[in-house]
Amino acid sequence: MAIAKAERLMNLALCLLGTRRPLSKRELRASLEAYMEATTDESFNRMFERDKDDLRELGLVIETVENLDGEVGYLARHGSNQLPPITLDAEEAAALGLAASVWQQARLAGAASGALQKLRAAGLPEDVDPYATNGALEPRIPVHEAAFEPLMLACRDRRPVVFDYRKATAAAPEPRQVEPWALECWRGHWYLAGWDRDRGAERVFRLSRITGKVRTRTGAFTAEVPDVVRVRETVARWAGESAERSALVRLRTGCGYPLRARATAVRPLGDGWDEVEIPYGHGLDALLVEFGPDVVVVEPAELRADVIDRLRAVAKG
Repeated sequence: MAIAKAERLMNLALCLLGTRRPLSKRELRASLEAYMEATTDESFNRMFERDKDDLRELGLVIETVENLDGEVGYLARHGSNQLPPITLDAEEAAALGLAASVWQQARLAGAASGALQKLRAAGLPEDVDPYATNGALEPRIPVHEAAFEPLMLACRDRRPVVFDYRKATAAAPEPRQVEPWALECWRGHWYLAGWDRDRGAERVFRLSRITGKVRTRTGAFTAEVPDVVRVRETVARWAGESAERSALVRLRTGCGYPLRARATAVRPLGDGWDEVEIPYGHGLDALLVEFGPDVVVVEPAELRADVIDRLRAVAKG
């Protein structure tokens, strides 16, 4: 039965950490059961090189040493693989604990919990937490899109990606080649900001509209990454939501709470109606239609016309 890669990596790391002298490929192949399963020298060499690169990417410092006979050996010295002393005050420790607890709904929950355990083993205090909510309210970052984790890793590693993306106005998804910069959550949805190679411009993508798998590509970025990537501002600008542009609607009293949450001003009119100012941007007409007779658009005229057209289309259907 083939040995799982995680177990193979762990055994190799323990072997390199436990030796007092460099071990050659020949010795490692004879010592680790997983490598004994390799039927040819070529397959063993490929497996070992991948494992060595993976361990180095995980942070293990592996030295390559050549002996007097010209044979290359490998070892991981304890002195090169020790963390410096970690000193955290109470607020820093609490902030790290809070950050780890936030990811409970994401696939990063295991990694966050593991990191927190390591910090506690290194001396992070468990009994001081100025941000504790005593169970009344706990912060969470909901992540349901399968594209989140590969995109997060691609942003971190600066790797180009390819994925199929369905625009709101398109019936079928289209392939996109993107250099990912940053991920950010805005109004309950996750967005990716990056450089769209096909369009030669900065673009923002909503993760819920990414279909299929996100595939990484080799090679460096072709566009410069901005020092500050403001995803929320970019999405808001694309949606047309700004202080200079707003819509005025009449909303039935006690109705339309999602609209009221977005409102910049609410004025009671009496007779069961309120006057509400809402940032006017892309998709507002579709949102207003959902509230049917409980909302009346006052201005701008083009928004009123769009809402009427949508209502007529629904009535005909």
